[in-house]
Order: sequence, then structure tokens, then C-alpha cells
Amino acid sequence: MKQTIVIKCGGSIISELSESFFSSIRNLKTAGWNVVLVHGGGPDITNALKQMHIKTEFTDGQRKTTKEVMDVVQMILAGKLNKQLAGEFLKRGLNAVGLSGQDAGILCAELLDEEKLGLVGTVTAVKTEFVELLLKNDYLPVVAPLGFTDDFEPLNVNADAAAASIARQLNAEKLMFVTDVDGILREGKLIREMDAEQVHTLIDNGVISGGMIPKAEACLRSLSENLTEVMIVNGKKAFLEDNQFKGTKIEYKKEAAAG
Repeated sequence: MKQTIVIKCGGSIISELSESFFSSIRNLKTAGWNVVLVHGGGPDITNALKQMHIKTEFTDGQRKTTKEVMDVVQMILAGKLNKQLAGEFLKRGLNAVGLSGQDAGILCAELLDEEKLGLVGTVTAVKTEFVELLLKNDYLPVVAPLGFTDDFEPLNVNADAAAASIARQLNAEKLMFVTDVDGILREGKLIREMDAEQVHTLIDNGVISGGMIPKAEACLRSLSENLTEVMIVNGKKAFLEDNQFKGTKIEYKKEAAAG
């Protein structure tokens, strides 16, 4: 039975993905892995909103999504970026299919806090039958993080949360967050392995700082007894060489999680 890896690409790294990154994906497929890619799109959404003179605001790091903003979010995520990214895989001989979490009802969601955040959703269920059908036929699903409520109202879903939810439902062996650095660094050196307790310690003492904090916290939220391994890797380089993953691996440990 094939192993499954879910890869999350942030919107800021999509345009900077290297040939080595795509080669690593190809090597994964050649080695027999199922690959699902979930992508964000924050910078492109912000630029589109500016061009259309639509005001946007953030609360607790999340974009408030009015109905007007939601139209642009869908256009950029499910339209421009999703098809652009699927096309990059297709160019390189990888059989990608671009879709959103709304297709086949993949991501079921409910409003997180309508007053504060508008049409921002939290994932309540994941229906992976269509994704599994694609994987069974050797396709590479490229998923935009959009969902529907029970009443089929479109919602903007955090890409990290979408990737983690899909990974858990697929019983994926790995979840990988793609960034523009090699992983978590200490004094310029890559930390190859750590657990949740060590992550908290390094955040508290300032080793993990700035933009790496939300990435590390997203990793911690993703870990569970079923999904025991999450990685942070660099999209500007190869993340797989000689069947070895390169980056920072964060592992689930029951004693650390219980604390």
C-alpha cells in the first residue's frame, strides 16, 4: 500500500518554488508515494484587493472576509493560483489536477467568528473519496483551501488547517510545510529533529522567532496520535535526496502532548 504525504505551500513561496523542489516531488512519486498539495495565496489576494480598491483588514492574523472579499479570495485561490500551480506540475510531467476544497464537498466548514472574521471557516469534516479516487489513478491533487457550510455558503479556510485536516483524514504518514528557509535554525544551524516540548522551549527563549513562530505552531496543531510527524522544508531547494528528507522534523510524543 502506498504511503501518503500532504504538502502545504504558502502563498508567498509559490512563485519561488525551484526546479529542485519539483524534482523532489517527482522523486517522491517515483518512490511510490501518494502526494497531495494544499496551497495558500495571501499575497496574491492582498494585491488583487488593492487593485480593486477593496478594503481588507486582519484580526489575530486572519483576514476578515466580507462577501466582496470572498469573491476575490475564490477568484485568486481556486482560479489563478490553483491552475497556475497545477500547470507547473503538468509542465514537468506530473499528472496534477487543480481543485478546491469545495469540489465534491471535500472541506466541510462552519463559521469561525462571523462578527470578527466574516466568512472565515473552521474545518468540521473532510470528505476524501474524490481525492482518494484521484490518488488511486496516480493523479496529484492540488487543493485550494476553500470550503462550504452545510448550507453551501462558501468559506475561506486557513491553508495550514486545511492541509492538516486532509492529512489526518487520509491517514497520511507525513505532513510537510514548505517555506523559504531550510527549517528551524539555531545559531544558523538546522535543527533536524525535535518534539513539541522542544518547540515550545525554543519559542519561549527566542530561538524560534518572527515568521517561523506561526509555522512552528501550525506544525504543533497538526500533530496527533495518528499524524506523528510534521516537517518544515525549503521550497527553494530539493527536500528529498537519496530518499532522505531534508528539513526540520517535529515528532509527536504522547508525554509531550499530554503536558
